[in-house]
Amino acid sequence: MKLHGLMIAAVVLAALSGTLYWSNHHKEADSVASTASSAPPAPKILTLEEDDISGIDLKKNGQQEVALAKNDAGKWRITEPEPLGADQATVSSFVSIVASLSSDRLLADKADDLHQYGLVKPPLEVVVTTKDQKSHRLLVGDETPTGHGAFAMLEGDPRVFIITSYTKSSLDKSPSDLRDKRLMTSDFDKVSQIELSTKKQNLTFGRNRQEWQILKPKPLRADNYQVEDLVRRLREAKMDLSGSKPGADQKKAAAAFASGAALATVKVVDASGVQELQVRKNKDDYYAKSTLVPGVYKVSSELGQGLDKSLDDFRNKKLFDFGFDEPSKLEMHDGSKTYVFAKGGQDWWAGGKRMDSTSVQSLIDKVRELSATKFVDSGFTTAVLDVAVSSNDGKRVEKVEISKAGDRYIAKRENESPLYEIDPAAVSDLQKSAGDVKPAPQAAAKK
Repeated sequence: MKLHGLMIAAVVLAALSGTLYWSNHHKEADSVASTASSAPPAPKILTLEEDDISGIDLKKNGQQEVALAKNDAGKWRITEPEPLGADQATVSSFVSIVASLSSDRLLADKADDLHQYGLVKPPLEVVVTTKDQKSHRLLVGDETPTGHGAFAMLEGDPRVFIITSYTKSSLDKSPSDLRDKRLMTSDFDKVSQIELSTKKQNLTFGRNRQEWQILKPKPLRADNYQVEDLVRRLREAKMDLSGSKPGADQKKAAAAFASGAALATVKVVDASGVQELQVRKNKDDYYAKSTLVPGVYKVSSELGQGLDKSLDDFRNKKLFDFGFDEPSKLEMHDGSKTYVFAKGGQDWWAGGKRMDSTSVQSLIDKVRELSATKFVDSGFTTAVLDVAVSSNDGKRVEKVEISKAGDRYIAKRENESPLYEIDPAAVSDLQKSAGDVKPAPQAAAKK
């Protein structure tokens, strides 16, 4: 009996011990959580209205001062080390960080010795000037021993803060980081004309609303996608300042441009006037000179390759322009065979019969896909097949005639002189699709 009683007592003691451990453990965790939740948020170092900031100076040991100023129109400019246009989006982001500068944590309410933090002669100073001509000087000192932050303080404020490495790098900007790197600033949404001169040919593109046409060397249909891709590359043409060393890189780029092979000259016309860009290739690198900014700059290979194109690269290879518009009528003559399909409501009709929409759509797709494999100057004889498509509520009617010479098929659009050679397989598919169009199945009779 005594042994049985001792076993019961041991079990009860173990249970009480476990309960006590669990209770103490959770009290400790709750205490830590309570302390963390009650910890004050990291204090702000500087709080200003962005619109009130009129200038910012960046001073770095052993480097030229970088100064930003806002003009009367509210645009930022770089005034030091030399007058330069500023990238408005980049500077606005920079100003936003400065205006509401947060610390990672407060290190000391008052430090007796600022030398230990590198704040007596700080590596970086950010001087913010507001419209009322007041200045706020931020001192950024040495990195913390862990290397994950830096010491900082505001002149006139005895407190010393720690800021994150990200915040420090966001403040440590060079002219290359802040300047406007665009080589062309035309309003590309409203550009009316582009002239592209290369060793191969001189091209002129004109825009009518959102549609591009080739004007020179002669009027031709343009591939809108290809011309818009050219526009995009010009819009994104920027100086490559990676690893830039002022002065030395400029001389190197100028020398490479002077000895390089001329690739292209582009003139862009908008309401504000004409901007010109010259691009040359030196070995595998591309360099550009713009009428917008002085100097010569290395540019991306994407820009250079986008300009190194021929006339045929920009021509529209499609035989029909209706694209993804839904046609209202399709007529095709293939020798002695004639096909006429007209849209009525949601259905296609031919000879008073409702046609199977899937087979008609397959034929429309084949017509839509007709494209040139290459452009030719001769070879069109007597048409053996012609296709006419009405679209845009009947406002646009396109007709294409196709002739055959041996194994070659040559096509041309009505009232246009350019000739298109097309794949014989595409013609065969077109003829087969036309023959496969069938009436729609009749609905089952109701009982």
